[in-house]
Amino acid sequence: MVEDVSQTDPPGPERMRASDADRDAVANRLRDALAEGRLDLDEHNERLESTYRAKTVGELVPLTEDLPDSPSESALAQPSPGTLRPSRGSQRVVGGKATSSAAIAVMGGANRAGDWTLPGTYVATAVMGGVELDLRNAKFTQHETTIWCNVLMGGIGIVVPYDVEVRVHGIPIMGGIGLDGDAPVRNDPDVPIVHIRGIVVMGGVGAEYRSWKDDDEDE
Repeated sequence: MVEDVSQTDPPGPERMRASDADRDAVANRLRDALAEGRLDLDEHNERLESTYRAKTVGELVPLTEDLPDSPSESALAQPSPGTLRPSRGSQRVVGGKATSSAAIAVMGGANRAGDWTLPGTYVATAVMGGVELDLRNAKFTQHETTIWCNVLMGGIGIVVPYDVEVRVHGIPIMGGIGLDGDAPVRNDPDVPIVHIRGIVVMGGVGAEYRSWKDDDEDE
């Protein structure tokens, strides 16, 4: 008996062909997970590569099924937007010489953290790798700093304290760039300003506010 193809059931959601918008949505969720620390850089890069190789919606589902639908609000780590925080912001601008001007990761990883000083322009590059920048104990040579992010099939995660203002400007191409969470109200009008700029191709740049690493934030 010849099967009547007109009566064949349509493919289920898992067999539907994935669109560019579907893949971009998954890439954005992976970027959020990287910024939150839910994924490390290797996991992020592996899943991102699988995202852009996926042909069907079913192939995309496992890549985010263990992640929340939206970035965590993390009440323990972040104050509400209307909460005043003690600030050391203006004290972070120290002038002088920078201790680092660039971080480059090519098929690997690079990180900057601890007590370090950024110049007016800092360059972070991730090519099939990942860069992590922790600004919680950082100082600045200028009141305004620009971090240029260049990403190709990689990821850059930037952690900032509450007494630093972040402004994100970028061009994502099959990727994402953004800041998670709302900036709290600050009691220091002279906090440093960090501009995050760059081009992201098949990757992600995620910045997020976190509390200071040391325990003297009430000083």
